[in-house]
Amino acid sequence: MPPEQGNSLQDRDRQFAAIALPHLDAAYNLARWLLRNEQAADDVVQEAYLRAFRYFGSFRGDDARPWLLGIVRNACRTWAEDNRGAGQALEFDEERDSAPQDCAPERAADDPELLLSKKQDGAAVNAAIAALPAAFREVVVLRELEELSYDDIARIVGIPPGTVMSRLSRARALLRKALVRPE
Repeated sequence: MPPEQGNSLQDRDRQFAAIALPHLDAAYNLARWLLRNEQAADDVVQEAYLRAFRYFGSFRGDDARPWLLGIVRNACRTWAEDNRGAGQALEFDEERDSAPQDCAPERAADDPELLLSKKQDGAAVNAAIAALPAAFREVVVLRELEELSYDDIARIVGIPPGTVMSRLSRARALLRKALVRPE
């Protein structure tokens, strides 16, 4: 829902909060994967949301998520250019960067081997995603983790949908290669 012209500043604040805040986790997730630095991701998301608020009057459409994630992506690129060579990127940390794995609680509590296996699998997938080149990593994060459509990803990244599909295919091939376990 686009902001209404002539509303009070307080109404605009409420509209922005209702439209933008539900996507805060997705914005942070994208920034963290693109920058590989939690503190930088916090700063970039804050800056992106300030930009989004500043230009909220120009928002048109029903779905703010692609619009916001596009702003986050651009803010990440700006941060990366400004901090190139600064050595501020964090290494992948299995404990910090691995999301808790879903498994049946009753079975998980009884099967430490299953818990360990799931944790290792999740860490391996996260490490493989983190090792992808940035162009591939961003489409994988947007499609597989944020579950955006090809068209939304194309708008966010600024490339044709066919290029999104091509990059996603190549990224998945790289992930398969990285995750194949020797028999």
